[in-house]
Amino acid sequence: MGMIFQSYAVWPHMTVRQNVEYGLKATKRPPTERRERTEAMLRTAKLSDLAGRYPAEISGGQQQRVALARALALKPGILLLDEPLSNLDADLRGAMRLEIRRLHDEFHNTSIYVTHDQAEAMALADRIVVMNAGRVEQIGTPQDLYDRPRSRFVARFLGGSNVIEARHLSGDEVEVAGRTLHVGQGDFAGPGKAMSFCVKTHDVEILPDERADGADTLPAVVRGQAYLGSHRDYVVDMGQELLVSAPAALDLPAGSRVRIRFRPERCRGLVQ
Repeated sequence: MGMIFQSYAVWPHMTVRQNVEYGLKATKRPPTERRERTEAMLRTAKLSDLAGRYPAEISGGQQQRVALARALALKPGILLLDEPLSNLDADLRGAMRLEIRRLHDEFHNTSIYVTHDQAEAMALADRIVVMNAGRVEQIGTPQDLYDRPRSRFVARFLGGSNVIEARHLSGDEVEVAGRTLHVGQGDFAGPGKAMSFCVKTHDVEILPDERADGADTLPAVVRGQAYLGSHRDYVVDMGQELLVSAPAALDLPAGSRVRIRFRPERCRGLVQ
């Protein structure tokens, strides 16, 4: 078993090469095998040029590569990673995600990766286990969990979903703020019972004309917005606040009265 820690845990008094070789030496592998495997791991982890340096002389991302190479040098059957990228800045995290996945695909070991970062989980995992207060909420592929969350917690944690409280009427109809909306998929509580449904921020449409009407729309007030270049994120209040991603060209000031349109096929009923 190999272990990679959040704090890297590389030996500060050993060079990069000595760190990578450490497990092989501790398990008393023959000197020739130690040298060959250490040099191979240095090449694989792109550390050969840094082999003679000490951890204090290399960057955080390079130290994390040292920790990876040290763990993989022993050819473990299982690799445990405890939030290994949380101490890195955003650019390094993206690069190291690719590096960890590349090394996993090269060595074919089973990896268990603990993270609070949903982007890391979606990018790295074949299967994700979402846990809440020590309880397993859902297990599935990244696409399963993103498209078909089974609980409010999973819907909020993965994929930028709004969770809207409602009352089940009948069939696919629910009531929100005195208006009837249609929910195209998921679970339903039973007529008259409280439930909720989730919808992604980009699957909700803002209609700037408050007089616009039609099926599956609700009146709302803009509370604020953030310009993010490719789009704007709006906070709107329809009795419940929700986050809506809209085209960057749509510029509505706080206080604007609008209508919100829900696409039934993108709404998913939740009873947990």
